[in-house]
Amino acid sequence: MEMFLIIISILLIAIVLLQSNKAEGASQIISGGNSDLFSNRKERGVELFISRCTLVLGLTFFLVSLIMEFM
Repeated sequence: MEMFLIIISILLIAIVLLQSNKAEGASQIISGGNSDLFSNRKERGVELFISRCTLVLGLTFFLVSLIMEFM
Protein backbone atom coordinates (compact mmCIF):
# COMPACT_ATOMS: atom_id res chain seq x y z
CA MET A 1 0.00 0.00 0.00
CA GLU A 2 2.88 2.34 0.78
CA MET A 3 4.47 1.66 -2.59
CA PHE A 4 1.16 2.50 -4.29
CA LEU A 5 1.09 5.84 -2.43
CA ILE A 6 4.66 6.62 -3.52
CA ILE A 7 3.82 5.88 -7.15
CA ILE A 8 0.71 8.08 -6.98
CA SER A 9 2.68 10.92 -5.43
CA ILE A 10 5.39 10.76 -8.10
CA LEU A 11 2.76 10.72 -10.85
CA LEU A 12 0.94 13.62 -9.21
CA ILE A 13 4.12 15.70 -9.06
CA ALA A 14 4.90 14.95 -12.70
CA ILE A 15 1.40 15.78 -13.95
CA VAL A 16 1.30 19.06 -12.00
CA LEU A 17 4.60 20.08 -13.55
CA LEU A 18 3.17 19.37 -17.01
CA GLN A 19 0.25 21.76 -16.55
CA SER A 20 0.24 25.06 -18.37
CA ASN A 21 1.29 28.17 -16.49
CA LYS A 22 -1.92 29.66 -15.11
CA ALA A 23 -0.08 31.96 -12.70
CA GLU A 24 0.62 34.55 -15.38
CA GLY A 25 -2.49 36.44 -14.25
CA ALA A 26 -1.02 36.96 -10.79
CA SER A 27 1.84 39.06 -12.13
CA GLN A 28 -0.64 41.18 -14.08
CA ILE A 29 -2.60 41.91 -10.90
CA ILE A 30 0.48 43.38 -9.26
CA SER A 31 1.53 45.36 -12.32
CA GLY A 32 -2.00 46.62 -12.99
CA GLY A 33 -2.71 44.88 -16.29
CA ASN A 34 -6.08 43.16 -16.20
CA SER A 35 -6.83 42.64 -19.88
CA ASP A 36 -6.48 38.86 -19.63
CA LEU A 37 -7.45 38.46 -15.98
CA PHE A 38 -11.14 37.61 -16.27
CA SER A 39 -11.16 36.07 -19.74
CA ASN A 40 -12.92 32.74 -20.05
CA ARG A 41 -10.45 30.18 -21.29
CA LYS A 42 -11.77 26.66 -21.64
CA GLU A 43 -9.44 23.75 -21.35
CA ARG A 44 -9.41 21.61 -24.44
CA GLY A 45 -7.55 18.56 -25.62
CA VAL A 46 -4.36 17.82 -23.74
CA GLU A 47 -4.98 20.55 -21.12
CA LEU A 48 -8.34 19.01 -20.24
CA PHE A 49 -6.80 15.53 -20.01
CA ILE A 50 -3.97 16.75 -17.76
CA SER A 51 -6.43 18.66 -15.57
CA ARG A 52 -8.64 15.60 -15.12
CA CYS A 53 -5.63 13.37 -14.44
CA THR A 54 -4.54 15.81 -11.74
CA LEU A 55 -7.99 15.67 -10.17
CA VAL A 56 -8.12 11.86 -10.24
CA LEU A 57 -4.58 11.45 -8.91
CA GLY A 58 -5.19 14.02 -6.16
CA LEU A 59 -8.38 12.32 -5.01
CA THR A 60 -6.70 8.91 -5.17
CA PHE A 61 -3.77 10.20 -3.11
CA PHE A 62 -6.17 11.63 -0.52
CA LEU A 63 -8.24 8.45 -0.28
CA VAL A 64 -5.22 6.14 -0.07
CA SER A 65 -3.74 8.36 2.64
CA LEU A 66 -6.97 8.16 4.65
CA ILE A 67 -7.18 4.39 4.21
CA MET A 68 -3.57 3.97 5.34
CA GLU A 69 -4.21 6.13 8.41
CA PHE A 70 -7.02 3.91 9.67
CA MET A 71 -5.41 0.55 8.90
